[in-house]
Amino acid sequence: MPELSRFLGMVISIYFDDHNPPHFHVLYNEHEALISINDLTVLKGSLPSRVLGLAMEWADLHKAELLKNWDMVQRDGKFFKIEPLT
Repeated sequence: MPELSRFLGMVISIYFDDHNPPHFHVLYNEHEALISINDLTVLKGSLPSRVLGLAMEWADLHKAELLKNWDMVQRDGKFFKIEPLT
């Protein structure tokens, strides 16, 4: 599972050969959520509200990079890191 970014205790990743719709995984302590890249909705799981807000803020800033990574990972397993939220 490619780790795209890590900040404030969150790990953002996209899994190889994952299912549609395009999404990313956010891990935070014992919590995990799958978030749609296109409309930034939670598809599965949950996060503390503050963490979810920060993850959504980051994703909104990096939506194009997330979509490009999704395509690359699914196509040939390549990916690039995305800047963390600062």
